[in-house]
Amino acid sequence: MGYNVDQRIVDRLAIFRIYAYGLCMGAADALPGVSGGTVALLLGFYSRLIAAITAITPGRLLSVLRGYDPERRNEARASVLEMDFQFLIPLGVGMVTAVALIAGAVSTLADTHPIALFGFFTGLIGASAIVLYRSLQISSARHVLAAVAGASLALLVAANVLVLPGSGYTVIFFAGILAISAMILPGISGALILILLGQYVFLSDQLSAFISALAGLVSNGSLEAVIEPGTVVVVFVFGGFVGLVTIARVVRVALERQRNLTLIFLVSLIAGSTPAPLHNIGEAHAWTTETIALTAGWAVVGAIGLIALDYAAGGFDAQ
Repeated sequence: MGYNVDQRIVDRLAIFRIYAYGLCMGAADALPGVSGGTVALLLGFYSRLIAAITAITPGRLLSVLRGYDPERRNEARASVLEMDFQFLIPLGVGMVTAVALIAGAVSTLADTHPIALFGFFTGLIGASAIVLYRSLQISSARHVLAAVAGASLALLVAANVLVLPGSGYTVIFFAGILAISAMILPGISGALILILLGQYVFLSDQLSAFISALAGLVSNGSLEAVIEPGTVVVVFVFGGFVGLVTIARVVRVALERQRNLTLIFLVSLIAGSTPAPLHNIGEAHAWTTETIALTAGWAVVGAIGLIALDYAAGGFDAQ
């Protein structure tokens, strides 16, 4: 009996540790700076994360769904273990917790203090690009072309020269594909992708509204208040799932075959995204001397924060 109790304690501690990993990873991906993939590298579970995600296949998922049949439970149990759900589920819950908490803060600050919020984000993004470039070797024309291509693509998207096709739920779906795929990459943050696509504040607002509406149902709130933001969240999450089982595999192959070249492109994408948050400030304030000075000040704060985190962690490495 003592062994069983001890074993349960160990299992719970392991689950709590994975949940804490999810909190860290979710917080990183909810902010445009250090990516969740980088956090996974620093905490030592990146390989397990990639292996678990790429193990998710339609066949294994179908096997799990058929687990209600007693004759197929062993097969379902094997599929659960192969997809490492005992790791992915607490990790995912931790990430959702962090994203939900940060989304509420972002939604509020975007309305009340846009200069501070987006100036801070500008510093985070710029400093993260500088920090990550240190671990890369740019030593050939191909490397230079990859860097120029990544930075140029980000600048064109930030300037609305390149936009996703369609509108409404179509854009949200594609934003989910790209953002969640970015979430597992070392170097690029899912939040950064959403800022580039102009969806970051909108999706933060919708997630906060969805959570508030769900809480309101407990006190006789309206179901209608849940449907609209809930639909946005579901479409985004579905896009994220599609991204995980498609684009994530493509990126994994690219990293395996041309790792340095791929990472140069990704980090350059971050560098080119540095001015993206400034558009949010321009929508709320005229670019006066005071606005520019405040934005620059908060950008310095964001950059210092990122560099301090890099120093405390012993150095971020895109590799």
